[in-house]
Amino acid sequence: MTELLNKTAPDFVLKDQEGASHRLSDYRGQFVILYFYPKDMTSGCTLEAQCFRDTMNDFRALNVQVLGISIDDEKSHKKFADKEKLNFPILSDTEKKVVKEYDVWNMFTANRESFLIDKNGTIIKHYLKVDPKTHTKDVLADIKHVNL
Repeated sequence: MTELLNKTAPDFVLKDQEGASHRLSDYRGQFVILYFYPKDMTSGCTLEAQCFRDTMNDFRALNVQVLGISIDDEKSHKKFADKEKLNFPILSDTEKKVVKEYDVWNMFTANRESFLIDKNGTIIKHYLKVDPKTHTKDVLADIKHVNL
């Protein structure tokens, strides 16, 4: 949704795979990559999650919080996170409020889209048609460019 670009990211509170609550506004002061994905345990979603997992040290070095979101429940997220040894929160939006607020809902599932949010909570980049293989590299390059 291009209407969100350069605006304050809509705030939310969702639970992760461990049952812990995450409020987006709690991450002010650092970059956030908010990535939406269709479904736990599917090939593209697994590849994307693995890429975030494998580059997490790079994200942390740049003070970036990675948050994944799908409509799967916490139990599914827990199984997925444990199986793939994910080292970041994946949030459960079973009520579909956040996917609709960010306009990534397509009647059946969440689209594979991401939002880069700056330290002030402003959406500075919207990634459409994300390629799970290259997405983390693209995001890291953008953050390094903004951080200069």
